[in-house]
Amino acid sequence: MEKSTRTKLWGAGILVLALGGLLAIPAGAAGPSPLAVTNISSVGIEWQPTISYEKLVLTVSGPGGLVLRREMATGTSPSFGVFGDDGKPLPDGAYTYELVASPVLDRATRRAVARAREAGDDATLAKLQADGKLPRTPLQQSGTFTIKDGTFVSPDLREEETRAPRASKAAAGAPLPTKDQVVADDEIIQGSACIGLDCVANESFGFDTLRLKENNTRIKFDDTSSSTGFANHSWQLTANDSASGGANKFSIEDTTAATVPFTVTGSAPTNSMFVDSTGRLGLRTSTPVLDIHIATSNTPAMRLEQNNSGGFTAQTWDIAGNEANFFVRDVTGGSRLPFRIRPGAPTSSIDISATGNVGIGTASPSTSLNVASSGSGTTDGKVLVQNSSGTSASRELLELNNNGGAVLILKDTSQTPRWSFGTFGAAFVVDNQANTGVELTLGSTGNMVIAGTLTQGSSRAIKTDFASLDPQEVLARVSKLPVSQWSYKTETGVHHIGPMAEDFHQAFGLGEDDKHIAPGDQAGVALLAVQGLNRVVQEKDKEIAELKSRIETLEKLVQTLVPAKATAEPEQ
Repeated sequence: MEKSTRTKLWGAGILVLALGGLLAIPAGAAGPSPLAVTNISSVGIEWQPTISYEKLVLTVSGPGGLVLRREMATGTSPSFGVFGDDGKPLPDGAYTYELVASPVLDRATRRAVARAREAGDDATLAKLQADGKLPRTPLQQSGTFTIKDGTFVSPDLREEETRAPRASKAAAGAPLPTKDQVVADDEIIQGSACIGLDCVANESFGFDTLRLKENNTRIKFDDTSSSTGFANHSWQLTANDSASGGANKFSIEDTTAATVPFTVTGSAPTNSMFVDSTGRLGLRTSTPVLDIHIATSNTPAMRLEQNNSGGFTAQTWDIAGNEANFFVRDVTGGSRLPFRIRPGAPTSSIDISATGNVGIGTASPSTSLNVASSGSGTTDGKVLVQNSSGTSASRELLELNNNGGAVLILKDTSQTPRWSFGTFGAAFVVDNQANTGVELTLGSTGNMVIAGTLTQGSSRAIKTDFASLDPQEVLARVSKLPVSQWSYKTETGVHHIGPMAEDFHQAFGLGEDDKHIAPGDQAGVALLAVQGLNRVVQEKDKEIAELKSRIETLEKLVQTLVPAKATAEPEQ
């Protein structure tokens, strides 16, 4: 991880640094005008800005790996002092700073930039740059300064000459001063050459073939091309800044564009950048294994920083890894770690196929999200939706959405393990294949209205532990089962009729608990009761038939007795 060797080095004089051109721009070089005028005194630096900006980000690196970063608003006097917040002076040494300014954008431009960025519309962004709404080049500046013995080194100091000055005229008997020589042919030197005002007779070259020796050494590639179509930039190899307080560095400068595209500062460690014979790049290693190989003893990392010098919102990401994890860090968002991979994670822990399907635990996901597991543990392949806020408030944990509308919402409604289902409408379809599914309309707690056909698995092939029951006995229990009219506590003016789950469970011992009644159990009890009632009816029918037969027999006997009595009466 990144470490800072100092956390408080900014004094009261640290206010705002304004934009400026590169301090190391060669004199007379063509390029943009300075954006700020720099004044360095023994106690600090002051900048006089020449442009307007909304915000300025200053990053300073100094001795011992010191890195300081501050954001400042416009409208204050830019200055930088030698004392820290603790009242102690900043350490001696060379400092490098970089300034990044946010341009002033109107509201319409900001909205246009946001829309174009979201849509990936590079053409609109290019047009905004062409119209001058966005800067064509980043508003940045970098430079150096030096603190020695607790004071800033003035850039106006001149280095004292260490060699004897040239004679203004020849002494008596001495050779005349050497004049410029022009050789209109190839020139071959079979030995070493020293160029510079500090070269001496009998120079000891060692293995040097070409030596530049003086207090300002430069190699200039001055391209004089003037014809159309020919490259004409001039370049320069520069060793160290010329001004006092400048940087110890080696640079490649584009003197035509007044830029410094490549710099190596003094005391950079061995193998800071190493390119092997196959083109592989090593950073802090001379044995790169892959195209880019970063080696360090503590959390090798790469920073992706989008500054706001081009008009876009600043955002910084870090990609890094160590023995604890590989991670992506949102530096701008508070250094949070939204993505982490732990060492030892199995192959295809997360696998995105060419079709965009995401596999978790599988290299061949067959759906948009495919969770797979070959383990035999109780949690292998388990999908857990968990909120760890520590509060017991009701919250939505899962939503199924189709074309902008919620098809199903799963919501935790209380502290107890209970779920409620809801949608934007009043109903959702559980299975609507060929319009034969069941539509469930959600009412209050415990109430669900079914519109359609609801089927329940009831095949003999999926059942076991069969036992016969006496319908008469079931009928007797049903006859004693309390049945009431009632309403759910969350309903108003809605009434129902049915048994209580506690009474039903006590009477028949069915179900997993005494708080719920399975529709199949209730229907089964009703069927057995009907069968028992049917037996009672059959027995009553049989009894009625026997009584009817006996009545018919008696009626016939009566009929035979009545006429005989009527005939005997006249004889009296």
